[in-house]
Amino acid sequence: MTLQEIITKLDLKVLTTPQDFSAITPRGGYASDLLSCVMAGAQPDNVWVTLQAHMNVVAVASLREVSVVIITEGAQPEADVITRANEQGVILLSTSAPSYEIIGRLWEMGIQ
Repeated sequence: MTLQEIITKLDLKVLTTPQDFSAITPRGGYASDLLSCVMAGAQPDNVWVTLQAHMNVVAVASLREVSVVIITEGAQPEADVITRANEQGVILLSTSAPSYEIIGRLWEMGIQ
């Protein structure tokens, strides 16, 4: 499943600079709001689901080389966070849906 398919099926808003999302194929997922847990458990090319929307999310996403960060529950990063994400090559998406719902739908879509 490509990132473009995930964006479309979950009706996610792209926060960072658009790119060829059909060329990105996430391999698995990780969900946590504790950055230390993400640093220990997220794998490269994972989809990371969190309600956190601050600068440290970009740093951890870049460090762990996740495919994308889905920010849930209507949380919105500040402009400087989006700028840093673009500079670091981190894709940020958002949704007003709860984390639990997004995680369940990703699981059903085969992102496990």
